[in-house]
Amino acid sequence: MELGDSSAVIPDSFMGYRDDITMQMTMILDQIRAPLIVPVLRLAVYICLTMSVMLFVERVYMGIVISLVKLFGRKPEKRFKWEPMKDDIEHGNSVYPMVLVQIPMYNEREVYQLSIGAACGLSWPSDRIVIQVLDDSTDPTIKDLVEKECSRWASKGINIKYEIRDNRNGYKAGALKEGMKKSYVKSCDYVAIFDADFQPEPDYLWRTVKNELPSTFKAYRYQQHRWSCGPANLFRKMALEIMTNKNVTLWKKVHVIYSFFVVRKIVAHIVTFIFYCVVLPATVLVPEVTVPKWGAVYIPSIITLLNAVGTPRSLHLMVFWILFENVMSLHRTKATFIGLLEGGRVNEWIVTEKLGDLKAKSATKTLKKLRFRFGDRIHVLELGVGMYLFFVGCYDVFFGKNHYYLYLFAQAIAFFIAGLGQIGTIVPNS
Repeated sequence: MELGDSSAVIPDSFMGYRDDITMQMTMILDQIRAPLIVPVLRLAVYICLTMSVMLFVERVYMGIVISLVKLFGRKPEKRFKWEPMKDDIEHGNSVYPMVLVQIPMYNEREVYQLSIGAACGLSWPSDRIVIQVLDDSTDPTIKDLVEKECSRWASKGINIKYEIRDNRNGYKAGALKEGMKKSYVKSCDYVAIFDADFQPEPDYLWRTVKNELPSTFKAYRYQQHRWSCGPANLFRKMALEIMTNKNVTLWKKVHVIYSFFVVRKIVAHIVTFIFYCVVLPATVLVPEVTVPKWGAVYIPSIITLLNAVGTPRSLHLMVFWILFENVMSLHRTKATFIGLLEGGRVNEWIVTEKLGDLKAKSATKTLKKLRFRFGDRIHVLELGVGMYLFFVGCYDVFFGKNHYYLYLFAQAIAFFIAGLGQIGTIVPNS
């Protein structure tokens, strides 16, 4: 049986109605294009270019400072000689300052044993150190596990204190503040605060070690939200107080407000997403608005190279890093606006999920329960931006003149990969 054409299947009245709707939409867009869309987009381009210049100047300044530090050997390890404390036979351990190690915890089932064990294993005189575990866990099972772990180390002669409270006022900061009120803290000279996911080496009190990274993309998103929202909200709360403080010099005020907060914590996040993932692609659809080559190519290229100079061994990953950072800028931008406007999630605190060595221990058990929820892999925002960039890229191939489609397709693929949950690991549901 032969298939007829669409006109034989679809009524003429319907096709005419569809054509009328299309014509009306086209006419409406044409009418608002010149008086509204073009001026608004042109203004957005100017604002984004201004922010790009601000970020460029900041990166160049930091590049010069870093180069001078390396050129003249002004590295901290050369300026400040580190020498371990020497044993004093006459006075014994009394020459060592008393150190308080605080470990705030909140439902840290995966890493509580590792962090407590690492803190208790610090190479410091046992009578000159106090390990204080501040447990704000709401899960009674986890609370019981943490308390038993503290008791186990206490039975080995470790000076460890297990502290709880009947509320979570102030969250982590509140727990730390409450811990400082204990009577035994008064005898301590120094305080070391370890996150529950931090496992210090035995010589940590002389040297520092790196933190663990989040184990899943979802956890990484929450972490980036927290790190972007917090500084923006702090800027909102503290900017006026900093400006009016008479004990702070003008140079320090400029550095803190402009350089640290405005450029690094606000502009850097916003311009990355708004300009390169929204405004620049939009100029493909509205060719009346153009972006100068220095703003679209030269400045971002120089900024990227300045960022990459610090890690020359990772230059081969630079393109992937750019695409991934642009994906994450979506969440950083959202978090920045939430912090500035004090939106609903401004005080949200979600513990960054880390599996530590527990994942290796339970590998056999995990293989038996590989059940994933489809929704855990799908990220709608990333997919939405990816479809927008892909559409603009296709439009640029057929109608554009700037050849932005090379970037647009690559960035769209990066958003699709993130949106489909193909970054990091996925934790099975028990």
